[in-house]
Amino acid sequence: MSGSPSPSHSEPRSRGLRVAVRSAGGDAGRVTTFELFFDLVYVFAFTQVSAFMVEGHNAQALLQGLVVLGLLWWTWVGFAWVANRAPADQTVMIVGMSVAMAAVFVIALAIPESFAATEGSPTAALVLALAYTLVRLVHVALYALSAGEDAALRRQIIVFLGGAMIPSVVALVIGAVIGGQAQLWIWLGALVYDLLVTRLSSRSGGGWGLHSPSHWAERHGLVVILALGESIVAIGVAVAREPISASVVIGSVLALLLSILLWWTYFTRFAPWGESELERRSEGRQVVMARDVYSYGHAAIVAGVIITALGVEEAMAHVADSEPFGWFGAIALMAGTACVVATVALSAWVSAAPHAGAVAIPAVVFVALIPVVQAVAPLPALAIAASALAVTSAVVALARRPQASRHRD
Repeated sequence: MSGSPSPSHSEPRSRGLRVAVRSAGGDAGRVTTFELFFDLVYVFAFTQVSAFMVEGHNAQALLQGLVVLGLLWWTWVGFAWVANRAPADQTVMIVGMSVAMAAVFVIALAIPESFAATEGSPTAALVLALAYTLVRLVHVALYALSAGEDAALRRQIIVFLGGAMIPSVVALVIGAVIGGQAQLWIWLGALVYDLLVTRLSSRSGGGWGLHSPSHWAERHGLVVILALGESIVAIGVAVAREPISASVVIGSVLALLLSILLWWTYFTRFAPWGESELERRSEGRQVVMARDVYSYGHAAIVAGVIITALGVEEAMAHVADSEPFGWFGAIALMAGTACVVATVALSAWVSAAPHAGAVAIPAVVFVALIPVVQAVAPLPALAIAASALAVTSAVVALARRPQASRHRD
């Protein structure tokens, strides 16, 4: 993680409504402090999503939470792209992103009641949809300002605005007004449509451009850390009012170990190779990898971490119980972790990381262990999850040692 050294822009600072574009070389690839500040509002939003799924405690609540998480992720990705083009420490960018921060915070506030309204009573859902629309409009406005004389980018923004964004936000508003059971499916359809049309309209990279691979890789690494932070917060939230006991201490250590191992999986098995592969690729293939592996692939990583946090919170809330953990907690804990590991393995394979296929071994093990975990008490469930990831990660590390020794020789 880095701070914000002296900016390296194509122009010194933004003036009026002009936005300076990132230039290559020097410190141009570093994440600015304002981007880190901007991300803090997503910490609250992720916590709200996790709390929403815990409260619902069923498959429908899980799907609703994932839809809202998908909407949040798509807003974050949009600003990651525009800040990769135009550094965020400019006046216009700071003002625009501050407006977006306020809107994302409103989205987060509306999450607990976003699906609670009956037909004809869409208050929280409508607030969420309108705040989301504002975030998307601010993003497009900043991107358009940064486009300048780039005709290809301006065309791409028009296609994106008319083909993907406007239809999706209109559908979200309609779904919020209709409410009831239809709302979930309308919102899910709107999200899938937005993701699909955006992908299809930029099959070879479109008019988008990646100005700094190092900034892009670091930006996504930081949001993974934010999601992992939610998994740590989940430990404390579940036992904050419980008296200290052996089960609480042991469960907390095991849950923390699981978070550490997820960090290790991402930052040692993918992150270095992802950035190197981005740097190595030509411009068009660079954009394709940035889109597919980071914008789309990291959605699964972040979702997996947050679902794992849901399982951790469920286990810690009942850490002293002797009753079986149950299917809901077991699926969240084990499938969430499997999702993270499998996506990291796929990303590592695309990035030509050594032994990328072996990284997927823990994912297979975790899915296979779900029936076992649901049948044991919460504390043993945490022990199985942490031990399984530790052992399989160690096997992967040992498999890579001979190749690492050959490289040193």
